[in-house]
Amino acid sequence: MAGLEDVVAGESGICYIDGIKGILAYRGYNIHELAPHSTFEETCHLLWFGKLPTAAELKDTSARMTAERAVPKQVLQLMEGLPKTALPMEALRTCVSALSMFDPEAEDMSPEANIRKAIRLTAQSGTLITAFHQIRNGKTPIAPRTDLGYAANFSYMLTGAAPNDTIVKALDVALILHADHELNASTFAGRVTAGTLSDIYSACTSAIGALKGPLHGGANENVMRMLLKIDDPAKVDAYVRDIFARKQKIAGFGHRVYRTEDPRATHLRRMSKEACEREGQSKWYEMSAHIEQLVKAEKNLNPNVDFYSASTYYVIGMPIDMFTPFFAVSRMSGWTAHILEQYSNNRLIRPRAEYIGPQPDLKWVPVSQR
Repeated sequence: MAGLEDVVAGESGICYIDGIKGILAYRGYNIHELAPHSTFEETCHLLWFGKLPTAAELKDTSARMTAERAVPKQVLQLMEGLPKTALPMEALRTCVSALSMFDPEAEDMSPEANIRKAIRLTAQSGTLITAFHQIRNGKTPIAPRTDLGYAANFSYMLTGAAPNDTIVKALDVALILHADHELNASTFAGRVTAGTLSDIYSACTSAIGALKGPLHGGANENVMRMLLKIDDPAKVDAYVRDIFARKQKIAGFGHRVYRTEDPRATHLRRMSKEACEREGQSKWYEMSAHIEQLVKAEKNLNPNVDFYSASTYYVIGMPIDMFTPFFAVSRMSGWTAHILEQYSNNRLIRPRAEYIGPQPDLKWVPVSQR
């Protein structure tokens, strides 16, 4: 089956998807329950430990995540030596790999050490990409604060300003929505690496490499570039119909799994509207809503998680090339949950291929006779 479409490649108790009904659930909790009520820290606990935390457990997990936000100075020094033109995803991939060399527990494969590393990686990912953003702009990285939650601290490290409630809520919900999505390409890549019993840093580096691809994590960047190119709600019709005429795809629509609306898009649509209106940039939401209307009418395609996240991130001040790294910051929680699950009942992932080459009876002849 091309692309392993609809092939069941393993068992997992982490994420449930029903593409026909448009259901996404983490550990039994529908995303429509978690997005309006949970926090990213609580969702991380749910993914790692299999249940929603008690008040004491949430306090402990949040404190552990907060305590692990700072990254080793050697990794920041490494980052300073990277080209300023490097993509933030490249910097994240390189620095997550480098983190292992400064973690004394890197090769400790005990369950206790691996959960500590999962917390550490999730906590440090936001610090890494915001630090690189500052460095590439000739500034000093902004140190994480211990008095802010994950979403608020990320916004602070990115901009240096105290975040408003709308931005914090938008980021927190986005972090929850992107946290996991079953055996998507990056999660599967991470589990394949973990299945060899390689360390969690190597597995997460594999996952980041897969997410970097434009067919996986980069679609929201293309959505925003499209919106910037159109720039005027009055020009949406002509632009979209020209795309249709040239039989090209519009970024942010359709999904390999969902045959109805991506449930994450339901929340991101609302967030986009609220954030765009709050920041006085309603045209980005208006353009997005009009594009959705046209695509749905012409192609019967629904927006996926990338479509409305683009305008949401843009109006809260996130650079376009940071959209996919922010996706990775959230998905680190899901990747590590899957890697922990893989370690807990491991079997090397080694599929077979259907051979379509020449029959295996060819004879070798000397090069002079070829």
